[in-house]
Amino acid sequence: MKALVTGCAGFIGSHLTERLLKEGFEVIGIDCFTDYYSREIKEKNIENALNHDEFEFIEKDILNMEEYPEVDYIFHEAAQAGVRASWGKSFEIYTRNNIEATQKLLEFYKNKRIRKFVFASSSSVYGDAELPMKENSLLKPVSPYGVTKLAAENLCYLYWKNYNVPIVSLRYFTVYGPRQRPDMAIHKFVKAILNDEEITVFGDGTQTRDFTFIDDAVEANILMAKSEIEGEVFNVGGGSRISVNELIELLEKIAEKNAKIKYIEKQKGRSCHVDILLGHRSRCDAGSYAVCSLPIACYTTGHSRRIVRMDHQKCCHKVETVCKEIRRIAMLI
Repeated sequence: MKALVTGCAGFIGSHLTERLLKEGFEVIGIDCFTDYYSREIKEKNIENALNHDEFEFIEKDILNMEEYPEVDYIFHEAAQAGVRASWGKSFEIYTRNNIEATQKLLEFYKNKRIRKFVFASSSSVYGDAELPMKENSLLKPVSPYGVTKLAAENLCYLYWKNYNVPIVSLRYFTVYGPRQRPDMAIHKFVKAILNDEEITVFGDGTQTRDFTFIDDAVEANILMAKSEIEGEVFNVGGGSRISVNELIELLEKIAEKNAKIKYIEKQKGRSCHVDILLGHRSRCDAGSYAVCSLPIACYTTGHSRRIVRMDHQKCCHKVETVCKEIRRIAMLI
């Protein structure tokens, strides 16, 4: 089997690439190394893949390509990330990389014999939606970034509806783990604690998030690619909430150091609370998927839902892995 991974040098894309190679796929990766964060970090992300015989790397901008590889599976992870940066003049970059690039891929593959097109969406499409956030909730994005991800989701749906492109969209809820982007909260918090620097918290820190470990986001992609489901959207999250203040306390315990915290005005474009419902879909053969939030784990499959308390050691080990990785990255930047 042959798979295309766009954004293969990114956080999620690089982990997904390695997992596909381990499962015996031939993988073609596309990345143009946008300047959202350091190219050096991204090159490090795909170091292992580049040494694999079954991996081919294409350094190009999706929108500057006239055609794309003939493959069985497409995992479209490439995107312009970041809520705060999506306002103002930067919005043009987001429409280009999140909407136009998605449309061009869909247009190319609409008449190709592919098995699945998995699109990486975001919980940002929910915005001010009522809690809990269900896949069929009324979507009210509150950031330009969320608007572009929702537009791309809609493009995926219409190409499935009109051209039978076997699409599935996955709404990621704050993925964390090794190689996490340097602009993301856990990366910034751990780095600040380790370096005795100040942590800036928008608002009072009581806002909550649902965190998903990287391995579980990758597993969701694999499950959906292998499933028979098409034309659907699924939440990918931990199934439980943790506040920003609680997260910092957890990182303090693991690092055995106190954080220096500065609270400032709440940022625009962010929901105050995230609460998702997993496994409620009637057509849920593969299930909404999540394992390991902080520190609750939730795994749903079929039409059943099971919530279990994570082993504390496993949870701490995963966050410790993040700490070690960020310490390594901190030496590069």
